[in-house]
Order: sequence, then C-alpha cells, then structure tokens
Amino acid sequence: MQRKIRRTDRAISETEAREVLRKAEYGVLSTVSKDGQPYGVPVSYSYAGDVIYFHSALEGHKLDNLQGNSRVSFCVVGKTEILPDKFAVKYESAIIFGTASEATGDEKHKGLLELLRKYSPGFVEKGLQYLKKAGGNARVYKIVIESITGKARK
Repeated sequence: MQRKIRRTDRAISETEAREVLRKAEYGVLSTVSKDGQPYGVPVSYSYAGDVIYFHSALEGHKLDNLQGNSRVSFCVVGKTEILPDKFAVKYESAIIFGTASEATGDEKHKGLLELLRKYSPGFVEKGLQYLKKAGGNARVYKIVIESITGKARK
C-alpha cells in the first residue's frame, strides 16, 4: 500500500508528475530479491501512456529480482538547482509504483522504438537497423503504472 506524501506543501499534481516523468533523462528502478534485499539501479527508460519501458541484458540481478517479485518502484528526478545560501535544493521528482513484466513481440518493438525516439531522435532509422542486428541481445520490460506522485521545491 502506498503511503501519503509527508510534505503535502511540496506535492505536485499528477499531470505535473507525469511531465517530470516524461522529461527526465533516466530513472532508478527499485526491486526486491526473494530474500528481501532491496536493489535500486539506474536505467534508461521511455514513457508512453501508462507504461514505462526499459531495456535489459538477457540476464542479471534486476531480472532475477523481477522473476521473484514483479512489484516495483520507479523514481525520476527532473531539474535541480542547489541553493547553497539557503541550505536547500530546488527540485522536481516523480515516483511511480507498478508491476513489471517482459514485453515481447510487437510490444518489445514498440518499447525499443520509444527508447530510440527519446535518446536518439535524429537517428531513428539508423537505430532501427541496429535493432534488427542486435535486438535479440536485449530484453524489454514494461512497468504498468498503478500510481504516481510527485514533489517539487520551486
């Protein structure tokens, strides 16, 4: 069950949180292993509708965790500015909770295409050629967003 935001004075609307999610450069995927060990890992991602896509190697720590528990948290931090004289930081962030599963077939292709559009917008055609050669060397996962919250200090 998701907790309520403690600093309600810093809460932003769902629309604003989704905009932070759309614009951020990377996110931190948090999973839990079968023995309860938490694991947070930065990932490149794309956001489309109510789904976050990320790619992965064919095996590894995050995949082991997802096999045992598909419930995840995903956090992004948008713009930040350190305010040294105020001992504070301006920031914007969004946290989502959801369920992760492997995207296959057309949905895998869609996820990879969304990643290309985000990170290589001027090279989509070249990227598609690359994916034809190397696409089998990666997995694509999707997180279906169940809830999203955001905070900011402006």
